[in-house]
Amino acid sequence: MMRLLQQARRLSVAPIRQIRKGKGKQAKLRPRKRRRKHLAPTPAPENRLIDERAGPLQVRLAETWDEVDAALALRYRVFYDEMKARPTPGIVAKQRDVDEFDPYCDHLLVIDTALGTGPEAVVGTYRMLRRKGAAKVGRFYSSSEYDVRPIIDFPGEILEMGRSCVDAGHRTRSAMQLLWKGVTAYVLAHRIDILFGCASLHGTDPATMAVPLSYLYHNHLAPPELRPVALPARRVGMNLMAKEAIDAKAAMRDLPPMIKGYLRLGGVIGDGAVIDYDFNTVDVLVYVDMRRVSEKYYRHYTRGFQAEAA
Repeated sequence: MMRLLQQARRLSVAPIRQIRKGKGKQAKLRPRKRRRKHLAPTPAPENRLIDERAGPLQVRLAETWDEVDAALALRYRVFYDEMKARPTPGIVAKQRDVDEFDPYCDHLLVIDTALGTGPEAVVGTYRMLRRKGAAKVGRFYSSSEYDVRPIIDFPGEILEMGRSCVDAGHRTRSAMQLLWKGVTAYVLAHRIDILFGCASLHGTDPATMAVPLSYLYHNHLAPPELRPVALPARRVGMNLMAKEAIDAKAAMRDLPPMIKGYLRLGGVIGDGAVIDYDFNTVDVLVYVDMRRVSEKYYRHYTRGFQAEAA
């Protein structure tokens, strides 16, 4: 964690403080003589919280800081090299996509075991931020784009997901399904009730995304009492076409796989989109009430767990 904290500070992100256990006041970070290699005692394979496989691919949580660093490097290659996000000079120097949230997240990894079993084999990632992690930063990532108080005020367990990416050479159906299997295992293990996060469409001109944005608005808008709303200074409208003019099949083809995954779970959309010029995307806020997810979905993504328990 210390290395990630130091990286975040050098990249001129918001100041990060680390709170000593058992004390209420904040303490300045002090460099350690020796960094920890592992996030926690590395579990034996049979004791991993998440460990699912499909052919040579494996999904599990990062277990060492080197594996987290590999995920940050993968994010840099996908977001900045491939998707043309705009990096700060510090991010360019490090060749890592890192921010103040990363030290407090769990990092879900897709590993290609044909390439190895550690950092060298990380080909996909998704980061998870729960309440306790967000409390240490002071907010959830989504709050920079949306008023997420309807979600934060929910009394149960909530989970923000973001920064998902898969290496260009591994963007297969099996890799995406394996990533969602990992998400499902994490949700079940931590008894998550609400899953949410900013999901992105590539580009910064909403007019070119009129079909998918309008489709989401007319068919998947969250109910008013639970609807996150884009911050007024950043909000752009999603109702760009009349409902009857939308080709639903074309709209679904234009949606990124992660948004489709949320919709299959019964996900709904917040009011308004946000243009993120730094990441070269138009973002929408998606959330899923996991208590309403169908048993059919759980059976599909938990067959491996059920077989082990039998």
